[in-house]
Amino acid sequence: MTDSMVVVERTANITTVTLHRPAVRNALDRALMAAVWDAVAEAGADPDIRAVILTGADPAFCAGIDIGEAARAGDTAAARSASSGPGRGPDGLFRFLPVIDKPILGAINGACVAGGLELALQCTLLVASERARFADTHARMGMMPGGGVTVGLSSAVGRRKAVEMSLSGNFLTAGAALTHGLVNHVVPHAELLSFTRALATDIIGSDADAVTRLLRHYRALAEIDERSAQLLEGVMAETWAPGTGRMAGHGARVVERGRQQLRD
Repeated sequence: MTDSMVVVERTANITTVTLHRPAVRNALDRALMAAVWDAVAEAGADPDIRAVILTGADPAFCAGIDIGEAARAGDTAAARSASSGPGRGPDGLFRFLPVIDKPILGAINGACVAGGLELALQCTLLVASERARFADTHARMGMMPGGGVTVGLSSAVGRRKAVEMSLSGNFLTAGAALTHGLVNHVVPHAELLSFTRALATDIIGSDADAVTRLLRHYRALAEIDERSAQLLEGVMAETWAPGTGRMAGHGARVVERGRQQLRD
């Protein structure tokens, strides 16, 4: 199935959802976030689907929140109910993805930045192309993160490395992301989807009820440690006085810096 924002493919018991705004590096506007949410929720509700793969249309996985939309006043995007997401839950976490009892494997095919990194961190596992690059550029944009990057990144790479990434805005290569524990695997770009599908096939070869129970258990373990931290980040983001207006002033400079780092 093809949507203006996402491409959804079903192969056997696996659904692949591809962010499809390649002209803007799959930047997340409200329409794309809603389309991704709906596609993942539909796969989660389908009893024949056992795993979901989330990826981006080349050349990027996701460049983050759409700066133009975020900086515009009077956004006219259609409102969605809280239950239909995406949105901020009572734990303070802005969920880009619905919670489903099936693994979501992120296939990171290129740049994965800021809100795109938050989206990736909400996946169950991450497989990276050799072309993947990861960065948290919120501070460079004059914004506070609100999608859980401070919590998810600290859990994945350790607090000191997470702080460095958030304060500097510097990119991690795919190899460095593997070394620091941000991703599970790094593979040649041409093999990214085939490798991720093979890993998903290994997972769904396990007992379905056992996989569901383990996913719920790991999620519960994470919430024990992360709930308060997510709430604090949410408060920080919502009370950041400059709001989104500052992004427009920083945008071009931050994008050019990122492009230079990706070329190096």
